[in-house]
Amino acid sequence: MGVWPTVCTPLPKAVAGGSIVPYALRHRRRKRVWHIALGSMLSLLLLGAGVGGVGAYKLSRAFDDQVATISTVFPPANLRPAPSVGVAAAAQNILVLGSDSRGAHNESIVNLTGQRSDVIMVVHIPANREGVWVMSILRDSWLEIPGHGQAKINAALSWGGVPLAVQTVESLIKTRIDHVAVVDFEGFQAITDAVGGVEIDNPVAFASSKIKGHTFTVGKQVVTGAEALAYARERYAFADGDFTRVRNQQRFFKAMLSTVMSSRTVTNPATLTRLIEDITPWIAVDDGLDFGYLTGLELQLHGLHGSDLTFFTLPTNGTGTSANGQSIVNIDFSALAPLQQAFQTDTLEAYNP
Repeated sequence: MGVWPTVCTPLPKAVAGGSIVPYALRHRRRKRVWHIALGSMLSLLLLGAGVGGVGAYKLSRAFDDQVATISTVFPPANLRPAPSVGVAAAAQNILVLGSDSRGAHNESIVNLTGQRSDVIMVVHIPANREGVWVMSILRDSWLEIPGHGQAKINAALSWGGVPLAVQTVESLIKTRIDHVAVVDFEGFQAITDAVGGVEIDNPVAFASSKIKGHTFTVGKQVVTGAEALAYARERYAFADGDFTRVRNQQRFFKAMLSTVMSSRTVTNPATLTRLIEDITPWIAVDDGLDFGYLTGLELQLHGLHGSDLTFFTLPTNGTGTSANGQSIVNIDFSALAPLQQAFQTDTLEAYNP
């Protein structure tokens, strides 16, 4: 079973829908977005899908009417892996992308070229719906981007929009992506404040480079929206940069889910509706990833527990420097074959990086 390089933290039951890393979806430019594990987006939406009657109708309207739809998502069929067959055909792979900035084309979510995807995750939901696997791909992973040569994987979105990002990831895992979500987690600043802050248990003290004069001490502490952003985005304070940042993102992600999905939130339709409405301006999806699809997943994944959701990272082989002087993360290509087979045959539960 896949795990983080150092830890694998189980998440609450309601996360079963998978998730979702950052991208500004407002029609005007937002400030720099923050980089956080993206699992909470779909999970919160799936949680909302469980609300019945009028509540479900309001949530459906809030989601389908307000979420931006990306018109062109997939590359041409001849550039994609063959569709899965047999039982594996019922599995679902959702690619989640986040971007550091809106880039040159910041007036519309439809055109996503000109910006880099600094969060890349593949949410795998197996055919038997007995677990969810979330694979993170470090943004500086060095590989062949179709038609562009060797580069960091986060350049794919900049050079060719969502279709090239999908093609690059599909080339890496040798399996088709079924749906795509682009998310700006700056919206979670508002959510963190809306629930009165989130308590984290921080293992290593560090001075924030995002909030001047602020230090995150060791131990439990309640963070507000602005502090949550700073905590999840920090990498300059750590010797291993993105690796510690990923672990902190996971830690905050779990704490935020625990707070958002507490009984005082999920049993209050008005509060839940407001949270869903707070999320929708920050998401763009393909036209098949609608409220009906999420509702279906929620029903299929209803019996899962936190231990049924696993995070892991694409196999890496340390960091290095490219021929043109870029700091990069080396993919462990020798370890990719078992991972690719696990995706192709829907057997990630047996995969051990």
